[in-house]
Amino acid sequence: MTTTLLYVEFSSDGPFGSDAATAYAELAADIAAEEGLVWKVWTENPQDDKAGGVYLFADEESATRYVEKHTARLGSFGITDATMKLFTANRDLSETTFAVLDKP
Repeated sequence: MTTTLLYVEFSSDGPFGSDAATAYAELAADIAAEEGLVWKVWTENPQDDKAGGVYLFADEESATRYVEKHTARLGSFGITDATMKLFTANRDLSETTFAVLDKP
C-alpha cells in the first residue's frame, strides 16, 4: 500500500497549546473521521505565528480529497496563505526508523 503524507502550514495568532485543544476539539473530531486518515500530528509555533499539521493518509486519493476540503475550510476561517504539500511515504525506510504507517 502507498501511503501519502500531507504537510500543512499557515499563519496563526493562536490559540496554541491547551487553549487550542479546547477551541479545536470539534474540528479534531471531524478530522479524525476523515476517510483514509491514518493519523494527524497538530503543529504550532507561537514564536513565529505558525500552525498546521502533518497528516498520513492511506492513499493519494484520500489525501487529495482532503486538501480540497481543508483548503475551503481554512478559507472560511480567513486563512489564505496555507502551504500544502503531498509526499509519498517510503514504507521500507520509514518502518526501519519506527514510523507507524497503518492504523493499529
